[in-house]
Amino acid sequence: MASIGAGFAGGRATPAGDARDLCDFVPPTSRSYLRPDVSFFDEDDEPRTRAPRPRRASGRDVSADTQTIRVRQAAAAIGLIVVLLLLVFVVKSCQSSAKENALKDYNREVATIANGSSREVGAEFFRLLGNGGSESPQDLQTAISSFRVQADQQLKQAEGLSVPDEMRGAHQSLLTALEWRRDGLDYVAQRIRTALGDSGDAADEAIKQIAGQMQVFLASDVAYGTRVRPAIKSALDDAEIGGQEIATSVFLPSQDWLQPDVVAQQLGQQLSAGSGRDSGEPTGPGLHGTNIDSVSYGDTILQPGTPNQLTYAADSTFSVKFTNGGDNDEFDVKVTVRIQGGSGEPITLTDTIDRIAPKAAATANLALEESPPLGAAVTIRVRVAPVPGEEKTDNNEAEYQGIFAEG
Repeated sequence: MASIGAGFAGGRATPAGDARDLCDFVPPTSRSYLRPDVSFFDEDDEPRTRAPRPRRASGRDVSADTQTIRVRQAAAAIGLIVVLLLLVFVVKSCQSSAKENALKDYNREVATIANGSSREVGAEFFRLLGNGGSESPQDLQTAISSFRVQADQQLKQAEGLSVPDEMRGAHQSLLTALEWRRDGLDYVAQRIRTALGDSGDAADEAIKQIAGQMQVFLASDVAYGTRVRPAIKSALDDAEIGGQEIATSVFLPSQDWLQPDVVAQQLGQQLSAGSGRDSGEPTGPGLHGTNIDSVSYGDTILQPGTPNQLTYAADSTFSVKFTNGGDNDEFDVKVTVRIQGGSGEPITLTDTIDRIAPKAAATANLALEESPPLGAAVTIRVRVAPVPGEEKTDNNEAEYQGIFAEG
């Protein structure tokens, strides 16, 4: 203790008895460091505080808190239900809108295909057949084949449509109708040259087959009109979709085309009376063939390469003189005169020579029973149908230019 006292005396000796005074000399603020019941970091001058005792909740407060929680839970549940209902409504609205758009789109796409089939293919095909006598058999076959290609493209377009479930029945009937039209065109294209290029039974049979194929075109119209349109309308009505136009599609312009004689007339041909022979075969060995000698209208002999001035009268007649240059009798030889020009429809005249002897001449008289275009340039095409076994046919046709005036 003497050394400690000496240290605090600044080097001056301090009596041992003064050690108590040294302790008393410690500043009051530092005495706390020497007290065992006080933390080193506590200050004597900070007042001591006691933690308040938590207040015990009453029964009324507990009940109020429970009711508040339940109200909040109910409100949250109601809010969740409202949100779910809104989501369901939005989803159903979107689904309903998508379904409506799908039905409308299908109806619109079918209308485009159906209109193209009837107007761009059907109408043009029958217009071409009506002018068949003015076209060469090969050109007519090529043109009909091109319509067949268009019909096949329309069928493929229909096969690629997105079809709503409600339109499945209508779609199957649509494909059937389009397929019938395509196949019918192919059938006619394969037989048109025979119908125009041969005489006798072979031509008659081809014409009858073409007329029979018109039944297929009629069936396609029936399928579309009784199956496709009603099914589309039913699906739209069930979905409560109004204001939609459902297209019609008529391929066959008239049921008159079902008659072979009408088909023959439109092609510039005439069905033979028939003699029981197979006129598709040559009548005998040797040379076969005819050639046009002259064509006259009334008293005027037509001249090629120059406008022929002609006077129309009610009893006017074309006379076509031709010769059988072959070695055999020829039967049922068809002669056609076709007048085309002006703003009206072509006029087709036909006659049939029942029999012509070898090296003999014959004259076909064709009455002009309706008025041709007056004052307008017209083309007059004359054709003597080739006989079976005939190889040279360029002298079987003639073409003239003319202008008719009223008599």
